[in-house]
Amino acid sequence: MKEKLTIAKLKAEAYAFCITESKIKNKLLFGVTDGKAVGTHIEHKFQEYLKSKYKTTIGSSASGIDLPSADILTDIKVTSIKQPQSSCPFKDAKQKIFGLGYNLLVFVYDKVDDPKTKTASLDFVSCSFISKERTADYTTTFRLREMIADKANVEDIVAYLYDKNIPADEITLNQLAHQVLKTPPPQGYLTISNALQWRLQYQRVVSLAKTVQGISKVIDKVTKA
Repeated sequence: MKEKLTIAKLKAEAYAFCITESKIKNKLLFGVTDGKAVGTHIEHKFQEYLKSKYKTTIGSSASGIDLPSADILTDIKVTSIKQPQSSCPFKDAKQKIFGLGYNLLVFVYDKVDDPKTKTASLDFVSCSFISKERTADYTTTFRLREMIADKANVEDIVAYLYDKNIPADEITLNQLAHQVLKTPPPQGYLTISNALQWRLQYQRVVSLAKTVQGISKVIDKVTKA
């Protein structure tokens, strides 16, 4: 009988997966320059690995989250070290301030093709588990927290959100401002760009050298290089 997947086991398996995958000479990925194709290949491989070993729910494209069970609630992201970023569905403007609403497991690879063997190697240089509380935009949350400390009022917050082109109407911005003052957002560590989909950038997490509660460095060859 398969054991139940936990966050702790997920991190441990991510570590083991990175070590194993970094040693593989992959013929399927040789010459592939499409980051999305590489990411999908790795995501599916990791999902299948978890499914073979643990009792857990694997998400569908409809659910939008790779590991949607309430106790895990984690989306898997795979990206190149050359530009560590990905997209995710836009639900509402609140996500930029209060986080995406789910955890992220971010694999960052450095891909090298070997023309002699016609194989590709993926060296996983970083792997981070980011708790949902840390998935908001860094600059937005930093400034809002500063404004709250400086005794900003609702109008100040609305003006800031409006100035930053937070994708919401006036009523929603007003509601957000009240929520920000009532429940100040934790400091986020992603860079989230406005678009039809959120564009998530992970460079701050990848290069993070200090310890931050809610961010676990599973693999870190970047800051320790």
